Amino acid sequence: MADLNQLRQKYQPVLDVIQKESAKVEALDLDGEQLHLQVLCDSEASKNRIWDAIKAVDPTFADLKHDIQVDPNATQTYTVQPGDNLSKISKHFYGDPNKYPKIAQANGLDDPDKIRAGMELKIPAA
Repeated sequence: MADLNQLRQKYQPVLDVIQKESAKVEALDLDGEQLHLQVLCDSEASKNRIWDAIKAVDPTFADLKHDIQVDPNATQTYTVQPGDNLSKISKHFYGDPNKYPKIAQANGLDDPDKIRAGMELKIPAA
C-alpha cells in the first residue's frame, strides 16, 4: 500500500519548486497507490518548471497523478531589476522572449526599451 509521507518525501523537490514559483497546491493526497497533486500556477513557464522538476525526480512518475494548470485570470507583478529588458522578463514568465509586446501593452508602454530598474510591471497571464 502506498504511503503518503514516503511519496511526499520523494516529491519534495517538486513541492519546493511549486513554492518557489508561488503556485497554489489545491490537492496533495493519495489516490489509490499514487500521490495526487493538483496545482494552479501563474504562467506557462512556471508550469514547465514544475513539470521539469517532476521529470527530474522520476521520469516515469508512475506513482504520481498530477494536474498542473495555468490560472487564466492570473496577473502578477514584477519589479524590474538592473539589466532587465522586456524580452528577458517575457522569457522568464512565458518561456518565450518574443511575447514581450503582451507585457508592454498591459503596462501602456509605447517604447518597450524604456523600462528602468525599480519599475513595477503587470505581467498578464499567458
